[in-house]
Amino acid sequence: MDKTKCPLPNSKPYMPLNYINRAIESIRQGTAQKPNCIWLETSTCFGEIIALLDGENPGVPFLLTDLVNMTFFNSIMTDSGEAAYERILNTINSGEPYIFIVSGAIPLRSEGRYTIIANYEGRYITALEAVQTIAQNASYVVAAGTCASFGGPTAARPNVSQAVPLNQVLDRLIINVPGCPVHPLWILGTLAHIVNFGMPALDEQNRPITFFGLTIHEQCPRRSFFDYGIFASTYGSPECMFKLGCRGPVTRTQCPINRWNESDNWPIGNNTNCIGCASFGFPDLMQPFIRY
Repeated sequence: MDKTKCPLPNSKPYMPLNYINRAIESIRQGTAQKPNCIWLETSTCFGEIIALLDGENPGVPFLLTDLVNMTFFNSIMTDSGEAAYERILNTINSGEPYIFIVSGAIPLRSEGRYTIIANYEGRYITALEAVQTIAQNASYVVAAGTCASFGGPTAARPNVSQAVPLNQVLDRLIINVPGCPVHPLWILGTLAHIVNFGMPALDEQNRPITFFGLTIHEQCPRRSFFDYGIFASTYGSPECMFKLGCRGPVTRTQCPINRWNESDNWPIGNNTNCIGCASFGFPDLMQPFIRY
C-alpha cells in the first residue's frame, strides 16, 4: 500500500461525501476507471441492503450508475437462477479488475450448506464456496457490515450455523467496514476512496481510518456532560449516558456526524445509549446493552 496516496489520518476524519463526489467526477472526466463490482449477500438480516436503499445523498442509483459497474448484486438484481450466477463467472473470468463486497457472515456447518446462494448446473453453490472463488482474483475485498467484518449477530451465541467473519475463510487483506447496519456513506465512501486513491489507510482491525478513526465518545454532542461528571440516571434525560451502559467510548464510527436517512436517526439522538454495534465482539461482548 502506498500510504503517500492516502489522506493522512488526523483528529478530524474527512467526510465521505467528498470522496464520493470526487470519484464520480473523475470517472465522468475519464481520469479514473469505473471498476467492476460484485456484491454478495450471504447470511445476514438484509440490514446493509435496506440502509443502502434508504440512503439519499447519495443514494443507491449513484452506486449502480456512477460509481461502479455492478455486475452481480443478488439482493436487488433482476436476473435469477443460473443466469445470475453466470454473471459472477463472467466477471471473475473476464480478466478485468473488480471489487468484491460481502455482507453477512459465512456459515461453516454442514460444509457451508446453511447458506446456498445458487444452484448451478445441478450443484449447490454455498456462500463459503462462492466467497472463496470470487475473492481469488478480486482487486479488493470489502466486508460490509459487522457480520462480514467480525461475525456480528449472525455468529452470536449459540451460533447454530457456525458462522464466521470473512477473514476466517479468506487468507488475504480484507477492508472491514462494520456497522449494524453499515451506514451507506461509509461503504460508498470506501469504494470512492479505492477509485480515487487505491487502498485506504487501515487501523489494526483493517477498518478505514477515515471513517473509524475516532470513537463516538470523542465526537458525542453530550461529551461536555461527561467532562463535567454529569450523568443521566434514566433514559430520556439529556445528560451523558455513560452510566447507563453507553459503549460510545469503545466504538469507533462516524455516527455523530453521518445520520441515517438524512435525519437525526441515531441512538444517542433518540435518547438511547450506543450498544457498540460496529465493534468487534458485538453483540456477545457488548451485553448487557443497558446497565444502571
